[in-house]
Order: sequence, then structure tokens, then C-alpha cells
Amino acid sequence: MNKIILLTSVLSLVFITSCSKKAEDHSKKPNIIFIMTDDHTTQAIGAYGGRLASLNPTPNIDALASEGMLFTSAFCTNSICTPSRANILTGQYSQTNGVLDLDGHLDSKNQYLPQEMKKLGYNTAVIGKWHLFSEPAAFDYYKVLPEQGKYFDPDFREKGKGSWPSNMVTHEGYASDIITDLTIDYLNNRDKERPFFLLHHHKAPHGPFSRPSRYDEYLKNIEIPEPASLYNQPYFGSEATRGKNDSLINYIGSSISSRHRLHPSSAEDGDLATHNTYQGYLKDYLGCARGVDDNLERLFHYLKKEGLWENTVIIYTSDQGMMLGEHDFKDKRWMYEESMRMPFIVHYPNMIKAKQQSDLLINNTDFAPTMIELAGGKTPDYMQGRSFINTLEGKPEDNWRTATYYRYWMHIIHHYVPAHFGIRTNRYKLIFYYGTFWRPKEEYANFYWADEYEGIDRNTTPGWELYDLENDPEELRNRYNDPEYKDIIAELKGQLKKQRQELNETDVYYPEIQSIIDAHWND
Repeated sequence: MNKIILLTSVLSLVFITSCSKKAEDHSKKPNIIFIMTDDHTTQAIGAYGGRLASLNPTPNIDALASEGMLFTSAFCTNSICTPSRANILTGQYSQTNGVLDLDGHLDSKNQYLPQEMKKLGYNTAVIGKWHLFSEPAAFDYYKVLPEQGKYFDPDFREKGKGSWPSNMVTHEGYASDIITDLTIDYLNNRDKERPFFLLHHHKAPHGPFSRPSRYDEYLKNIEIPEPASLYNQPYFGSEATRGKNDSLINYIGSSISSRHRLHPSSAEDGDLATHNTYQGYLKDYLGCARGVDDNLERLFHYLKKEGLWENTVIIYTSDQGMMLGEHDFKDKRWMYEESMRMPFIVHYPNMIKAKQQSDLLINNTDFAPTMIELAGGKTPDYMQGRSFINTLEGKPEDNWRTATYYRYWMHIIHHYVPAHFGIRTNRYKLIFYYGTFWRPKEEYANFYWADEYEGIDRNTTPGWELYDLENDPEELRNRYNDPEYKDIIAELKGQLKKQRQELNETDVYYPEIQSIIDAHWND
């Protein structure tokens, strides 16, 4: 009898200790892994249910979403790589953090997110794509690609391997595989007495869409679904976006249908050429993205094997969206949905129930405040974004925004997208194209893109566009000149003007732009 009592007591003690340990583990600060790809748009993620979902392009990202919370209304505030990354790291809009375009630098003193996480006791690291030019010195550890980096046998700049930017090391293999290897190696060798905050940043699927030979057969004999606006959109846009006589969209490189002109020997023309070009373009893109998804399976398996899965916040996003043939466009930059919308998925079993979805209107300045509060901190006053941790906890947000602001500062560079700003509400989108660049012309010669302006009129036609997303989700008809929307336009302009003032996004330092805005505000 005494043995039975003793055994019962021991088992009870083990059970109590086990429960106590489990509770203790759950009370610890969570680890945070912020996974960001480059140009991975929601149309190419199965969990978002777009036209490409039937291809099952992202099974591991979809599984992550099914076990956590998927955001359907996450948007960037400047759809281009360098500014978007600066928005995320600072919690600020572009004019406040000073990174307006692809030539911007984010100095270490302004790398606010890792600074705040270190204050909260976290080890901080960034591995993969950086693309902010200045050394990521605010992180405890970094191993980052120089600028865009290479897909095969990539170089990295690594902390502890010399002085920036000469601290270069090279790895053999494919970038998505190597970045995953480096992250797992970092996690194996981390300081296990402290929680970690890790930016796991892939180069893929940024163009050119290179992938290893194991994906040569991927989607080879599959017909990729095409957007109707690839071929026909008679009421889309305005002279501000199409150019006089469609002069902007007909530039080589700015549209899918023009890409076949890169092969003048081709006998194909018209819709057949567009179809074949689109099929090749999408298969390359989706194959490159699949390389990321397969590597995420490896990373997730490691986290589960090491007992890190439950107490690690995993966020999946991309630095912006991507046009995949919609409106016959490729690339990003535009304020149209496919470019402006970001994927955003949060997985954290200790807080978030499975199969959650939110249509809260968030943008990339909100990411840093939310991660800081997940780590137990408070959003700093200097950040313009807001934490949406209440939503993650299943609670309502107080006095949340009803419109999100956007501004693309570059003008007729690379894909010949005109500079513009605007706001998006849950139903409407108002955009103003002001038709000029923020840098004075005398500065052009200092930049690698200067030759792109040869033979091109620097200034384009200013103009407005309005889209009713409830009745026209594909943005095929500009309603700006429709009298039915007169009152709505007036209300949206009021909100736009207010946000520009509140967010330090006015053009007080750019009088040429401001004069154009003033001249066309009441058009």
C-alpha cells in the first residue's frame, strides 16, 4: 500500500511539475520570425483563393495560414523594394524615414525595429535580402545579400567577417536553399537564454525568375489561368496612366503584350504572342516562388523538431504585391490592387486560433508596432503605424483607420510608371498622378537610370482615377468623371488631404509638385 501511495505521489508531482513547466514555457516572451519574400503577390498564394489557387502553388504557406490568421486587407504604402523595407523597419511613411525611392539608404541609427527589440531582451538577426544599402548594424547578427544579390552562388555580407561593405563571403548553390540553411544554422547556434527576433528574407521571387533544375518540369504542361484584362480593358485608366495615344503602356518592358518584341524574329503577333509570353512569364515566376515554399517546409520542420513551434510568432509577408498580367502589366509600383496589396499571415498557437481571417485595413507601417507589442513592449511615439495586436488576440481595435495612404515617388523610371499618391478605403480608391519626378533634372546624371530618360518627355499628363472596388474589384473602369460619384470624390479628397498633412506627406519641399497638385485639385 505504501508503495502505491508513494508511486501515486511521485506521478502527481511529475504531472504538477510538467504542467508548471508547460505554463512557464507559455509565459515566456515569444520568439519572432518575420519571413519576407520579394514580389510574392497574393494572387500567387493559394490561401488567398485567387485565379492561381487551383494550381496549389504554396501548400506550406497555405498550411501556415490555415493554422493562424490571414489578413485580406494588408497594403504597402510605397510599392517598391527599398522604401517598403524602410517603412517596415521604421514604422514610418517614406517622407518621414527619408527613403523615397530605390536609391534611398536607411542608416543604422534609423533601424528602429531591431533597436526596440533589443531593449526588450531579444537577440536580433537579419538573414537574406536587405536592399537598404547601409550596414544593418542595429542587428546583433546579419548575413545579407549585396543589393539584389544573385540566385546562384550568391555572395553575402556577414557581420564579423571584416568591415562593411568588404565583409563578403560566397556560398555555392541556390539562394533560397542557402538562405534557409543559414537561418537554421543561426538558430542552432543562437544564445538559447534569450528570445530571438529573426528577419528571414528571401530574394525570390524577384525577377529574373531563376530556379534550380529540379523545377524544370514544374507546371510544364499546365495552362495557367489568365486575367481578362490582359487582353481587353477599354475603359481602364486615364491619360495620366496610359499616356497620350497609349504611349506609356506601349514601352517595351512595361506590359506583358510588349515582351514578345524582345524577340523580333518571332512569327507570333497579337493575342497569341501575349498568351505565350504570359504562360512563360507565369511559369518562371511560380516556379521561383515554389522554391521558397518548399524551403519553408524545411524551416517549419526544424522549428517543430526543436520544440520552437508553439512559442514562436511566425509572420509571412512580401515587401509588396506584383502585377501578374492584370491590366497587361508586370512588376509593381502601381497603386492598383495586385501591386499595393501584401500577403500577411500570422501564426502563433499560444495566441491565435486556427482558421482566422481579418479584413482590418492595415499597412506596412503597422508591422513594427505590432511585433514590438507581441514582444511585450509599447509602440514608440516616433512610429506612425499602429499595433493591431488586439485583432490577433480576437478583440476589436479602437478607432482604427478607415483609409490607408499610398505614394509612389519615382516617375517614368524602369517600367515607366508615373508618380502618384492616393488613398484606399474598404470600398473606394482615389489616385492622383502628378506627372513629374521629385528630384530636380540636374541630379539625374548621378544615377544609373539616367539614360532611361533619353528621348522621353520627363513630364506626363496629370490626372485622377477613382475605382469602386465593390462594383469593380478588378479596377477596369475609372469613375472619376462619373457624376454619380461627385460627392464621394469630394469626401475622399478631404480624407486624402487630411492624411497627407497628418502623415508628413505633403509637398511643401517640392514646390513644382505642389503647384501641379494645386492646379488640378478641383479638376
